[in-house]
Formats: sequence, structure tokens, C-alpha cells
Amino acid sequence: MEGDRRIGVAVDFSSCSREALKWAVDNVTRNGDHLILVTIRPEGYYEEGEMQLWETTGSPLIPLSEFSDPNLMKKYGVKPDPETLDIVNTAARQKEIVVLLKIYWGDAREKICEAIDNIPLSCLVIGNRGLGKLKRVIMGSVSNYVVNNATCPVTVVKHSDHE
Repeated sequence: MEGDRRIGVAVDFSSCSREALKWAVDNVTRNGDHLILVTIRPEGYYEEGEMQLWETTGSPLIPLSEFSDPNLMKKYGVKPDPETLDIVNTAARQKEIVVLLKIYWGDAREKICEAIDNIPLSCLVIGNRGLGKLKRVIMGSVSNYVVNNATCPVTVVKHSDHE
């Protein structure tokens, strides 16, 4: 079974998604695993032909060496932050894991659930912004939706206020 696990982490490059990523690296990944960062971009009009091709299926799996390159990431409209890149580069080196990025376009709740089936993922780690009850009702909670609709185990990492 070693090397067959595909650990997904939903990332939007915010502090709570970094916490979820760090938690996944520290507590879930082991040598030989594939760590797949899943990020969702808003729907929109993209002139790039590749974006139109990938709109329904998501981007190809992008290796760490490529998504560490800011010029390459510009074409996808994604800007990984230095802290996230540091976490995954260190994990790839120390734990000998393969780190990949998959980009989807559309509604985060639906696309994360699609990613679970399409990649396919063994499990998913997702952050939680800790929205209050009213905001959660109005805006909807991505993590709550994913927990209730995902076809794999999902771990929600609560956002801590002390940074």
C-alpha cells in the first residue's frame, strides 16, 4: 500500500489553508505518498485556450517544480504564497513525497468533491475559517458541504486565532 496514497489538501493560500496543509504534512503524509494540493479559481472568461479546455476537468496535475515558478503560475492565474511553498518544499525533501497541484475553476464546494473522485484522493484535509452561524448560513460553509458530500474521509482543521 505504501506509495499508493493520494492525500488531498484544499488550499486557497490563506492562513487557514496553510494550517490545514501543515497539519496534513505533520500528521497524515508518510514516505512515498502523493500530496495533492487542490485549489479552486472563480469561474470567469479566460482567453487562454488551455483554460477553456480545462474548465470542466481541471488543470493537469502540476509538479512542485512548476508551481514553484511564479512565471509559470501566472498562466493559471494562481499565486502560491512563499509560506505554502516552503511547507511543501520541505515536506517533499524530508518525507520523500511527491507534491502536485490541481486547479479547478468554479464553485469550491462542488469542485472539491469532483476532485476527490476524479484524481482520485484517498482522503482530504480542508481548513475551516470558523465562520459564525449567521455568516455560515448566508455564505455557506465549504468545509461543511465537503464533509457531507465527499466520497472519501475528510479531516477539517479548525483555524486557530493565535498566530
